Amino acid sequence: MQGRLEDALFYCIMTKNKVKNALRQGSRTAWPICLGYFPIGLALGVLAQQAGIPWWAVALMSLLVFAGSAQFICVAMLTSGASLAAIIFTTFVVNLRHTLMSSALAVYLIGVPRRFLALFAYGITDESFAVNMVRFRSGEWDRWKALVVNHLANLVWLMATVTGSLVGQFVPRGAFGIDYALTGMFICLLVFQLQGRIYLITAMIAALVSVCWYLLIPGDSYIVGASVCAATAGYFIQRRYRSRK
Repeated sequence: MQGRLEDALFYCIMTKNKVKNALRQGSRTAWPICLGYFPIGLALGVLAQQAGIPWWAVALMSLLVFAGSAQFICVAMLTSGASLAAIIFTTFVVNLRHTLMSSALAVYLIGVPRRFLALFAYGITDESFAVNMVRFRSGEWDRWKALVVNHLANLVWLMATVTGSLVGQFVPRGAFGIDYALTGMFICLLVFQLQGRIYLITAMIAALVSVCWYLLIPGDSYIVGASVCAATAGYFIQRRYRSRK
């Protein structure tokens, strides 16, 4: 009996330490994302308020969608008077890139329960994907730390968008370069990912394909098309590079 109590106590202590470690390392990894999300979320909230969207609708959008680019596009389309069907379809197409990101992370989550996968997948964004992917590749990362990164970023995003919506009435239209906020964030993410020749070539392919696609094919499909083409080209380039070694 005493041995079982000691085993249970040891298990509780180990679990508690594991949770603390996941929270500590996950938070330490997530803070740069949160630092970037706050001004971007404020910008989205301000734009949404100026578009006539109430703060509670902004909160619901951040909870249910949680995709910065799609939310910015949605606000812009609502401002321009686009139809509901057009907004839903555009959001769906823009967010198709999450399929690619989820597929890449799935390699490190084999055998994980579906409930966890659903919770984890909900929190995947471009930024959390990039950070978690680097950590998983290093071999010093696990699903719980990655989950902390996803949902701490989610919490900060929700707080920032709602705050921006509440204070948006005090911000003049077009002030502080708010319209450029999301574009600036993605440029920064791109620069940090350019860690070698293959990454630079892949980025150039994505830029070329997206521009040509945008000029030749109407709509927003160029985002997904350029992503798929560049990712495929980058994969074969990297495969050929490794085979030469």
